[in-house]
Amino acid sequence: MSATATKAKSSQVEEKLKALYDLQKIDSTIDKIKIIRGELPLEVKDLEDDIEGLETRVENFSHDIKGIENEITEKRYSIKDAQALISKYKEQQNNVRNNREFDSLSKEIEYQELEIQLAEKKIKEAQAQIEHKKESLTLAEESLKEKQEALAEKNKELAEITKETEKEEQDLLKKSEKASKNIEERLINAYRRIRSNAKNGLAVVTVQRGACGGCFNNIPPQRHLEIQSRKKLIVCEHCGRILVDDFDKKVEE
Repeated sequence: MSATATKAKSSQVEEKLKALYDLQKIDSTIDKIKIIRGELPLEVKDLEDDIEGLETRVENFSHDIKGIENEITEKRYSIKDAQALISKYKEQQNNVRNNREFDSLSKEIEYQELEIQLAEKKIKEAQAQIEHKKESLTLAEESLKEKQEALAEKNKELAEITKETEKEEQDLLKKSEKASKNIEERLINAYRRIRSNAKNGLAVVTVQRGACGGCFNNIPPQRHLEIQSRKKLIVCEHCGRILVDDFDKKVEE
């Protein structure tokens, strides 16, 4: 390979490293903005999920209560029907021709009286269920109200913080997207994979005081010289982060 070709290749590598370095700076600034917002988005999402669950509970309790009330209404109608039949059978007993007919009507009356007793028992049980459901409904509604108030407060707080940082974040996201397009797919995929696995979001780091700026393990002097030469892509053998020379420092010098 000619000296010109070697120089051109080294220049291309340096451009790639610089592009990754710049992208990391942009993404790290976005990370800092997200840290400022803290856990608020997650807290808002948790509250929204809680509210959705409570709304479903309130709806279910209300539906159950209405259903039980309808059952009570039906039982009361059946009691009235039974009472009407008892009155009818008693009137018929006054006109029977023999004891067999009288006994038959007596059994019908007895059966309807048992039906009334059973219906009344069912009504009492249903009323007890309604009371229990209403207590649970009240608790769910109170909890729902508290969650809604908390959500309103968190949304207000989040909106204030977002307002302060939204424009900056949007501009940075556009820069990040633009910078990503200038980096070959293989490198950008590696960058994103490393970044997603790193707690601090650092996929590209400089050497600081002879150590990796990500995991702080020592870098051999020879390896450090190779990094400073900017002639090839080098990763930390301990954490897998991409190691680059400090381009900003180079500019300042």
